Amino acid sequence: MKHIFLNLKRFDIPREYSGVNSIARPCEWGSYIVNKVQEELKQYNKDDVEFVMYMPEAHIINAVNERKDDSNLKIGCQSVFREDTAPGGNFGAFTTQRTGNSMKAIGCDSTIIGHFEERKDKSGILSEAGVTDSDAVNRILNREIKAAIQAGLDVLYCIGETADQQENWKEVLKRQLVIGLDGVDISKVAVAYEPVWAIGPGKTPPDREYIRKIACFIKEVKNGIAVTYGGGLKTDNAGMLASIPEIDGGLIALTRFSGEIGFYPEEYLEIIRTYLG
Repeated sequence: MKHIFLNLKRFDIPREYSGVNSIARPCEWGSYIVNKVQEELKQYNKDDVEFVMYMPEAHIINAVNERKDDSNLKIGCQSVFREDTAPGGNFGAFTTQRTGNSMKAIGCDSTIIGHFEERKDKSGILSEAGVTDSDAVNRILNREIKAAIQAGLDVLYCIGETADQQENWKEVLKRQLVIGLDGVDISKVAVAYEPVWAIGPGKTPPDREYIRKIACFIKEVKNGIAVTYGGGLKTDNAGMLASIPEIDGGLIALTRFSGEIGFYPEEYLEIIRTYLG
């Protein structure tokens, strides 16, 4: 099975507020995107390809409500808290936190955990607290993954190495996999490999052989787990990624990188057509 994930980050912020959104008003943004893509996605068999959109939390309800009964589009949230409501336990005193049960209750199917931006944020907080244990973030993410699965959500787990870590990529990725997925039912998880060292303007992305090498390593460490390319599935690399047998899909974010950069539903569909052929 192929997996096409979409991370919409904070692409809902209008341009007048320094964002990249020019496709719809923020109050209509989530439903607009779902409405623009779900009919065309029906041409793909649910048993052959999975489509998941990770929405900023404010837009999940509108997106879920716009989804039709026969839609093969899944809606997800952007990470969850490491604790949750439970019978006889905490009934909801989680101010500012997004729990797995709350996301499942409003219609989410999946969550993205461990994105390099989440890892960077957690590392910064731990650094401020004087924590130097490099595995602390992996242990926190492990608790998030378990909480998500307990709530009935599938997980896209992101791993990747920075420029400083690239020389020791095997050890870095192995620890992210072994610690982050310790005690986890990996049938509920797909991995997105993010080459953090190559993400951003002016940086050179990894070539086909490098990506294949990483995918093979991940599958070897975690018993054939689904591996997707998290460095950005785009029109210009879709054919190359589709030719790697060990890559099971990709993570899309921005669809346009020049001019009025941003996410555009019609360009998202074009990336999918190019990748799936």
